[in-house]
Amino acid sequence: MQLIVIPALLLTAALAQGRQQPPAAEAPAVPAPAPVRGPGSRHLSAMRAPTALKVEGALDEETWKRADVADGFTQTEPGTGQPATEATEVRVAYDANNLYIRAYMHDREPDKIIINDIKKDFYEVDEDDFEVILDTFRDRHNGYMFLTNAAGAKADRLVASEGREVNGSWDAVWSVRTRIVRDGWIADITIPFRGLRFDPNADGTWGINFARRIRRKNEIDCWAPIPREYNVMRLSLAGDLEGVHPVDTPHDLRLKPYVLAKTVRDVGVTPYTSSGAAGVDLKTALGRSLTFDVTVNPDFAQVEADEQQVNLTQFSQFFPEKREFFLENSGMFYVGDAARNNQVSSVTTPDEDLLLFFSRRIGLTANGTPTPIPFGARLTGTTDGIGIGALAMRTDATDSTPASTYSALRLKRNLAPGSDVGVFYLGRDGAGPNAGYNHVFGVDENIRFGGVVDWNSFLVKSETPGKTTGQYAWRTSVNYEAQFIHVKVASMELGQGFEDDLGYYRRTDVRKYFLDMGLRPRSSWLQEHGIRELHPHVTWNYYDDVGGATIGKYLHNGQTFFFNDGGYTEFSANVYYNFLTDSLRLNRADPGAQQIAPGGYQWTQWQWIYNTNPSRPLSLGLTAIGGGLWSGTQKTVNATVNFHPGYHFRISTGVQHTSATLDRPNQKFDATLWTARTTYSFTTAMFLDALAQYDAAIRQFNTNIRFNLIHHPLSDLFLVYNEQRFTTPDAPVVGRSLVLKVTQMLSP
Repeated sequence: MQLIVIPALLLTAALAQGRQQPPAAEAPAVPAPAPVRGPGSRHLSAMRAPTALKVEGALDEETWKRADVADGFTQTEPGTGQPATEATEVRVAYDANNLYIRAYMHDREPDKIIINDIKKDFYEVDEDDFEVILDTFRDRHNGYMFLTNAAGAKADRLVASEGREVNGSWDAVWSVRTRIVRDGWIADITIPFRGLRFDPNADGTWGINFARRIRRKNEIDCWAPIPREYNVMRLSLAGDLEGVHPVDTPHDLRLKPYVLAKTVRDVGVTPYTSSGAAGVDLKTALGRSLTFDVTVNPDFAQVEADEQQVNLTQFSQFFPEKREFFLENSGMFYVGDAARNNQVSSVTTPDEDLLLFFSRRIGLTANGTPTPIPFGARLTGTTDGIGIGALAMRTDATDSTPASTYSALRLKRNLAPGSDVGVFYLGRDGAGPNAGYNHVFGVDENIRFGGVVDWNSFLVKSETPGKTTGQYAWRTSVNYEAQFIHVKVASMELGQGFEDDLGYYRRTDVRKYFLDMGLRPRSSWLQEHGIRELHPHVTWNYYDDVGGATIGKYLHNGQTFFFNDGGYTEFSANVYYNFLTDSLRLNRADPGAQQIAPGGYQWTQWQWIYNTNPSRPLSLGLTAIGGGLWSGTQKTVNATVNFHPGYHFRISTGVQHTSATLDRPNQKFDATLWTARTTYSFTTAMFLDALAQYDAAIRQFNTNIRFNLIHHPLSDLFLVYNEQRFTTPDAPVVGRSLVLKVTQMLSP
């Protein structure tokens, strides 16, 4: 029955689109922009400062008055192409060492500017912010992104392939000063040239775009117009910054040593063990377009703990990469599909059926235990129009894993804006006669047709000792992205003998068929009643083995209502089918509980999601699920409460609870996971974070507390406390660790 609901929803949305009218906008504060003529139609001249400036951000007012002005911003949301409701003016200048950006965000109600966070790499979606993206090679593919809010918080990102991969853990040396004035707020940004890669022999034209978020109106404005189905990372639509000619091109050399001291007591072990460590990271520019990194004895003790989830599937849980060295420039090694622009979250969701390069395979065991890494090296950048990514890492042997060398090589040639072709190699070579090896070779392409159709494909061959057949994988997808409709169809296959020691995938001997389709109707009547957009949609996955037998399916059929204030709600019916080849035990609290027997299982679950406006001091997220689960039924509730009374402090508490009854075997069980996360930002350079999790099924309590002081640009002091305890009557001794780590960036 649930499959009948979706055509009706799609028809309803189509009728709503037929009566759609342009949404009413406030009286524009700026004149309508000139007609857009395509990529590069917006131009801004960078002004050469008359003298080299010694104080960052201290350009005098007379200098700024002579600079060219980027204004005439247009809305991306909610009224695509309409004039921004508040004026924004941006000026760009430079001297021998730095690029300077002054942004003046006019606001007729400055007392309503929303500031929710001042932490490094803040989440910009929930507050007013200003963003700039620099395409220094003007290749219309990759860029450097810098973000700030009215309190001077900083976030920076590396953008690859127009947002197919976004690296939020990349860090640059830059500064910003902000102030709120009587008619808005001003941001002065200083970006040293030595931290950017560009061609000093080019004509001095970079790609550039600016974006501004006015959160109380849930409005996004861009200088070079961006349709609402995309965002500012769509560099093929960016404007041009002309006349950037630094007199000097300084050699960028950074040396970042660290020292560490820690004391550890494992669970069930009485004595503490104390130890120390030291290591160093080196980064240098090879010319102005390549970056060479070397790490010796890296340590990642400061990395935030993984957040557990209640797992009701037959697959292991996916945890994202959080280690700084592996995240930086990771976009160069990404091979996969172009993610559809998602209004709910700006974070790209990985394809867990096959993620070809997954750096957590290096230096971490399957359960997350660190493996020693004595050294590693990486080369990334662009030369002669070819994107280059090369990585080599050595890991030491442990009781369960052999010493190995992991390596990756990727070459990518940019074609037209949004299009590229590439080749890649991934490998693990074990040290010793029985350590084995694994090599993966492949080609991929990402082609854009007419700006709205993307075709993405890859073909992979693997080599592993003892396997002779089925050592291949491929994927192809076509995506059509427009304002009213989006459609993506895809197919993928992993041969029975495929193996990728540097990848993440759930199973082999599988062929996947994928459909993602939906409508996005808007109308003035709906907006007057609080709903900005409807989104009836389907996301269907079918899984066969290579022989053609069905082994799984997931049919998501939903209707989402996006509210004007940024909240949303969704109703969906989800059909599951899974074929188990091995027994599965869901009741973690009882190791002796009967397991679900191998065989095929089909069920339907009904789901309701409700999220309130996250920019408010108090917000709620709720997911309620009822219906089937494997051979029985379930009632699941995931609830989160977020509270941030000001931009210094925020707390989030949540619970994931499932109560299930299984017919085969006949058993009942409950799974409950409590999570609490708090952050206190003393300043934009000093933070305290805490994550606590309690698994009621096994009565395990985990705590991770991190203090971070940025005592110098790209230099940190970390104090990290971890605790793991069980609350059972016969609980073992509590496990604890305390780590002090200090890094210092040296840049001669």
